[in-house]
Amino acid sequence: MNTRQRFVRTLTGQEVDRVPFIKVFGDKNTIVPGWEKEYPGIGECIDDILHFEGEDRGWGKTLVNMDRSQRGEPEIIEGNDLGIIKRYIDGTVEIHQNGNDYHFHIQEYPIKTRKDWLRMKDRHLQPDDPERFPKDWGECVERYRSRSYPLQLTHKGVYGFARNMLGDENLAYAFYDDPDLVHDIMDSYTDMAIKIWEKMVRDVDFDLIECWEDMASKNGSLISPDMFREFMRPNYRKVASFAKDHGIDIILVDSDGNIENLTELMLDSGVTTLYPYEVQAGNNVAELLDKFPKLGVIGGLDKNAMAKGRKEIDCEIDKARELIQKGRYIPGPDHFVLSDVTWKNYRYFMEQLREVVMNKPACCTKGSEVA
Repeated sequence: MNTRQRFVRTLTGQEVDRVPFIKVFGDKNTIVPGWEKEYPGIGECIDDILHFEGEDRGWGKTLVNMDRSQRGEPEIIEGNDLGIIKRYIDGTVEIHQNGNDYHFHIQEYPIKTRKDWLRMKDRHLQPDDPERFPKDWGECVERYRSRSYPLQLTHKGVYGFARNMLGDENLAYAFYDDPDLVHDIMDSYTDMAIKIWEKMVRDVDFDLIECWEDMASKNGSLISPDMFREFMRPNYRKVASFAKDHGIDIILVDSDGNIENLTELMLDSGVTTLYPYEVQAGNNVAELLDKFPKLGVIGGLDKNAMAKGRKEIDCEIDKARELIQKGRYIPGPDHFVLSDVTWKNYRYFMEQLREVVMNKPACCTKGSEVA
């Protein structure tokens, strides 16, 4: 089996020889910047050193623009050695800081009034904008058709896209003060995404749809279950219907924080797999896999163990060994590796995890609905 087959078969509960060994977070050859100073050149070969499988995180994505288009080059408002502040034509102001683990945030959101939204929708959310597809799309298609790794269709999130338009606080008020606006933002983005996907699936067979949400803190979901059902579920069901029509078996949602109180809602809405299940936020992956036998999970291993030492790392590796046996689980860290982790510890973590993956037979089928 190749990585593509192992990825899909594991997360859909089918028989598989073993789970794939993938990075989960970070694109190709991603490193902590400090490692490059100590080990020059590591940023060009770390994936080969550790023998990661698949593309990028283990599954790849295309260069098709699934966000706002026609934004132009940003205006640099301020810049120094610490970072830069830049403004886009759609009204977004971003801060990019140097030297921090958390180096990016939005300072000013583009939607403050309904008029702002109507202008955004008219100018920046056109699915037929030819600039959405890379100029070498034909060449990309040829590569995708012969790939051995899973490939995603990208959704910028039902909640996730709306929060990037309004900000979390303003969005929380808008659910009550202007629900029609929230519906329009969420519905319009999902409808646009599906129209773009329709073009993409004419050329390429895809394995999953990934939706970026980040809609939880350590205390749970940022919206209530009722709000989820009213605003989000209809859009997820649109995504699930598209996936079914095009033979895509995995709908993957990325959300930080404690997402245990989202799990059942997501599954009921058509989602099949969640990640990364951050450990410090209180997620218990073992209990969730037992409670929801048709749930797929990626991640779930405490990244902070890498900053502590081998004893703590070994505990996470033991956890991975047990979780793999539950089925529908692909192990990996529960988010990006932070700058307090040494290359030595990261390498030890990943080499031990690879040893488990390569030598631990995968669980038998678990709730498979795929023929």
